[in-house]
Amino acid sequence: MKILLFILALIAPAAAMAAEDVSLASQVFVEKTVKDAKGEAKIVRETPAVVTPGDRLVFVLSYNNKGAVPATGFTVTNPVPAAVSFAAAEGSAQVSVDGGKSWGQLAALKVKAADGTSRAAAPADVTHIRWAFAQPIPAGAGGQLTFRGTVK
Repeated sequence: MKILLFILALIAPAAAMAAEDVSLASQVFVEKTVKDAKGEAKIVRETPAVVTPGDRLVFVLSYNNKGAVPATGFTVTNPVPAAVSFAAAEGSAQVSVDGGKSWGQLAALKVKAADGTSRAAAPADVTHIRWAFAQPIPAGAGGQLTFRGTVK
């Protein structure tokens, strides 16, 4: 039961803003390197039954505009599960290292230490990921947003 709850916690709910007709669905996969019949290494994605520290995860957020008109001003914000260390996001994502209060590219963000000093933010500091769509999503259209992490 604990494993199931842990896996369900990994599928963090994304929040969509400014487009009521756009639906979202989240999935999480474990990414593994396996050998095929020829003995060659290939990367596969599997639905996790159990995850352990060090497992590479891929989070896939699917969106679909079910409305009759293009969806404008669409933004998706997704928290990074506490048990996961952020690795990368595809597309034009911005990240937050302060619980979603401020946003930017990871290389430009700083984290304050308890003693008042600051340091460059690291992937492990990322708490949220956000995609803001510059172009409207046409009626009936959809796509996927992806980010990666590693189980702590």
